[in-house]
Formats: sequence, C-alpha cells, structure tokens
Amino acid sequence: MNQERTLGVSGLTKSYAGKPALLDTSFEVAAGEIFGFVGANGAGKTTTMRIILGVLTADAGDVTLGGRPIDHEARRRIGYMPEERGLYPKMRVGDQLVHLARLYGMGRSRAVAAMERWTERLGVADRRADEVQKLSLGNQQRVQLAAALTHDPEVLVLDEPFSGLDPVAVDVMSAVLREQAAAGAPVIFSSHQLDLVERLCDRVGIIKEGRMVAVGATEELRRYPHPRWVIDGPGADWAAELDGVRVVSANGSRTVVDVPDAGPDAGQRLLAAASAAGTVREFAPLRPSLTELYRDVVADDEEAA
Repeated sequence: MNQERTLGVSGLTKSYAGKPALLDTSFEVAAGEIFGFVGANGAGKTTTMRIILGVLTADAGDVTLGGRPIDHEARRRIGYMPEERGLYPKMRVGDQLVHLARLYGMGRSRAVAAMERWTERLGVADRRADEVQKLSLGNQQRVQLAAALTHDPEVLVLDEPFSGLDPVAVDVMSAVLREQAAAGAPVIFSSHQLDLVERLCDRVGIIKEGRMVAVGATEELRRYPHPRWVIDGPGADWAAELDGVRVVSANGSRTVVDVPDAGPDAGQRLLAAASAAGTVREFAPLRPSLTELYRDVVADDEEAA
C-alpha cells in the first residue's frame, strides 16, 4: 500500500445545533482504491466529504493524507465534485475550466491543455463555448467532473457523481474513475446506485445516522455469516430433513438453504442429497447483492439499537 497517498478519516464527530451529524466516523481509502460511500439522505456522507475538503470543521477527529494532517497545500491536490452544482452558470465551459485550473496554481498553457483533454475525454468538447446554464443536467455533471480533474489531482472526492447521467455517460465516468485509481489515486464517491457501487468499488462503507455500520472489501461484505446455497430442482422437503441445514426460503422449485456449521464438504453433501431427491437444474453458493446487504446491515443496526 502506498501510504503517502492513503486518505485517512479517523473519529470524525460533528453536530449542528446540538444534533449529531457524525459520530466517531472512521475509514481509509488507499492509493489506487475506489471506495463507495453509501447511506440514506442525511446519513452524513456530504458532511464527511466537506470536512475532508476543509469546507466544514469537525468537532473532533482527524483527516490525513499520507499519515499527515491535511492542510491547505494538501487540499490543492484533491479533486472535489460537490453534489450541488459548483459552477458559474453564465460562464462558458472552456473559460471556466481554465479559470478553475489556474486557481489551483496551473499555468495558462497547461490549464488550456487540461481543459481540452478532459472536455474531449468526457464528451463535451463541442460545448466549450456554451454557458453552463445552457447545458443539459447530464452535460453539466460531465463538466463538473472535468472541473475536479483539470488540475491533475492526486485524490478524488466525488459527491453523487453519477446523479442524472444516462447509461452512456455512466460508462464514461466509470472508466475515468477506474483510470484515476489505476494511476494511483485514492477515489471516494457517494452514490445511491448500489448496483453501480457494487460493480465499481474495491471497498464500501455504509453510514447510518452519522455512524459507520459496515466497512470492508465488497466481496467480504457480501458474504453471509453462514454459507448459503441456492438449489433449483426437487423442492424443499429433502433439505428440511437434513441435520444442520436450515431452509431460508422455498419458492416453487427454487430453495435457499443456510448451513450454520458448514464443513469443507458441505456443498458436496448438499448436492448429493438434492440429486438423490430429484433432478437438480441449478446448484450454486449464494451471496447477497450490495442492495440486500445494505438493507440487512441497516435493519440489523436498527434492531440492535
């Protein structure tokens, strides 16, 4: 892991008028990693990102880059895309991107070259002379991402970057985020599109009412506490008769079973038992989608509370 580019969030706490918005929120985003930050509206995602950028000050906790507190100079190396439009509506696209890049310290020639490269890459090169307010919402989102990229940042922090995009634009933006991560940038983005987060992210953090209720690699989080299998074939009666097997659901020929004390040969034993009971058309380990995981984690957290 490249510690010099690891973004660290440790123990962030923030309240507004005595009402907590963040409660001891902690996670890391390593160099070259895409981190999906998910949660309901008002859960604390935007507050966390604004603290990372220095727009808000935390009541407690730290934000570090490479193990050092983020100062003004470090924040110049971060590309930030806010959820709300952060562009001048009456300014032309090309002029605006050059202006924003120069605010980060780029010389004019480099800023112009970066503007041309990113507007071309994001499919808005033919809109450089247009005012932002005359663009569609999707194209405004593309320009907003270009604004986060023109100064060649080392870290990307993006708040709902896929909002309002059509499928083609989603593919373009996904490819750009992968390219930035492959170049070594820590990338964190929030989204309500959990299928997209599942496809794109290496790790995921689920936040609820200001508290991180789950953080980890996507594949790890999608594992059930006990192994589960789905069997399409001979109904569920055969499974209900097996010791140590619990039928989770039965819908026609499709049965889902849970094996709390599964040994290394549990799958083979299940398959043999199912085959003995009838024709098996499908037999596979079952993993929850990120959407199912999100519902389960939030529901479990509410029950524990």
